[in-house]
Amino acid sequence: PQGTFASRLELEAGAVRVQREVDGGLETLRLRLPAVLTADLRLNEPRYATLPNIMKAKKKPLEVIPASELGVPGGPPRLKVLQVQEPPPRAGGEKVESVEALLGKLRH
Repeated sequence: PQGTFASRLELEAGAVRVQREVDGGLETLRLRLPAVLTADLRLNEPRYATLPNIMKAKKKPLEVIPASELGVPGGPPRLKVLQVQEPPPRAGGEKVESVEALLGKLRH
């Protein structure tokens, strides 16, 4: 199960209640866990890092925990990438010398 653009979450026994904003108001979903969730900006109020804390964070070690130690079952991936393409190159812009020249190009 999945819940997208969550603006509020409440954990329950073996489930999560997800509230999300839709065009007609609010929609509330109850999803069994495990579930995939995406967050809306209103889900959390961000904390802004100060420069001294950013510098301290750069010096801290990064601990990598293998999935096997977390009890996550392994196995072959269930998703296969078939193709990756770069977008086509864009044509370069054109500089104009004056506002009048720009208006002339925009009109035609």
